[in-house]
Formats: sequence, structure tokens, C-alpha cells
Amino acid sequence: MNEAQIKLKRTEALLAELIPEALSQLNDNRLHELGVIEVKCSRGRSDAKVYIDPSNFTEEEKRAYLKQLRKARPLVEDFCLKDQGWYRCPKLAFEFDEQLKKSQNIEDLFKKIAKEKTGDES
Repeated sequence: MNEAQIKLKRTEALLAELIPEALSQLNDNRLHELGVIEVKCSRGRSDAKVYIDPSNFTEEEKRAYLKQLRKARPLVEDFCLKDQGWYRCPKLAFEFDEQLKKSQNIEDLFKKIAKEKTGDES
């Protein structure tokens, strides 16, 4: 790992800690319960994707949460700036992490294939 990669990982780790803290200080109680799974910064650290735990929300609830998060984005960025004393904060983009759901679907497919294979051999 070179120095730029280390700085990038450090920024991602800091944002993963600061964003939930910033969300917990907002007036909207619904945002307090959201969990940040991961933060991925662009190479120049000007943008960052924040992956939120979907934890069984419906599609309608997810849309409502994303709308609230877009409104709260400037406040969260300002919190990060003040807390860390940064000159600028990455522009945050929030989205729900669907990787767990996709991996579960793939595992279910593998189980189904294995079941069909054992059924054919019997």
C-alpha cells in the first residue's frame, strides 16, 4: 500500500465513524437508527459513497430515507468538516447496500443446484 492508499483508507474509516455520529445529532429520529456499513471514497477524496444497512426496509421506506439523507447531507458534511478541521469534506452520496441480499440469493441458487444434483443422482 502506498501513502495515497493509506490516506484514502484513513479518510474512509474516519467518515464511517463520523457519519453515524452526525446522523444521531439530527432532529429526525428516523435517521438515528440507520447503520453505516461502509464508506468508499473516490481516488481524489472529493466524493464518497456511504453504504447504509437496508435491514428489512421496504422500497418505499428506502426512498423516504434516501430523500431525508439527501436533505441532511450538507449538515453531515459540515459536522465532518468541523470535527476534523478539514479544508473540505467529500461530497457524500447515500445508498442502501444490497450486496448482502445479492450474496444470499446466490447462496440460495447454489443450494437449489446442489439439491437438484442430489435429486438427479438418487
